[in-house]
Amino acid sequence: MKELVSDLRERFAESGIEDLLRHFLNEYGHRIALASSLGAEDQVLTDMVLKIKPDARIFVLDTGRLPQETYATLTATRKHYGRNIEVYFPDTAAVEKMESDMGPDFFYESVANRLYCCQVRKVQPLKRVLGTLDVWITGLRREQAPTRTGLQRIEWDETNGLLKLNPLIDWSTQQVWNYIREHQVPYNPLHDRNYPSIGCAPCTRPVAPGEDLRSGRWWWEKPEHKECGLHYHNGKLLRRKAYEPTGETGESKHLHPA
Repeated sequence: MKELVSDLRERFAESGIEDLLRHFLNEYGHRIALASSLGAEDQVLTDMVLKIKPDARIFVLDTGRLPQETYATLTATRKHYGRNIEVYFPDTAAVEKMESDMGPDFFYESVANRLYCCQVRKVQPLKRVLGTLDVWITGLRREQAPTRTGLQRIEWDETNGLLKLNPLIDWSTQQVWNYIREHQVPYNPLHDRNYPSIGCAPCTRPVAPGEDLRSGRWWWEKPEHKECGLHYHNGKLLRRKAYEPTGETGESKHLHPA
């Protein structure tokens, strides 16, 4: 797969985003999909993807704890493009057990606990979707976080066994917003309230001027931990360590180095 990815990177090194998307959308049909958080980058990609292939697959992971503004953005997006968007929920029994055992807000107590919550609410549903795909498209950008600086436009997701496209990897925040304004793309109103990155409601807050773009996500944690476990690079999670839940505020047990 390394040779395949290397060939693809060389082939599309000078290609525009639309050309890149057009090739993969046409090549893979319904075995490719955009994973959308309904954030600004993913709204840009939704617009691009649907202009190329109106029946392209787009999916959202509804964790059950998203802000109301995010649901409003989903509704606005459906109406704007006149089409449905796939929505996936976490397993009911897994959520019930997690909250029964640990309470509704246990994720504030340690990085391990928060990653456990992300695993149940986001990672497990994502894996169900990825099992139907050969390629997934993301809105990752290098500018977003220190954990993302090494990402490439085309990657092999070793953990999930499929190709991963990051079409906006080199884009700046300004480019994202220029596109949204120029093409009148619907976006989450929380962005107008200093929320550059939006996740679950209890784990997201606005950022102050000059702060890192993802400083409002899991703000009680160190920057190198600010990933949910969805994304890997070279087979490793985009964080320094991987953890298991502790159920308490003490030291987390390291599962393996990342």
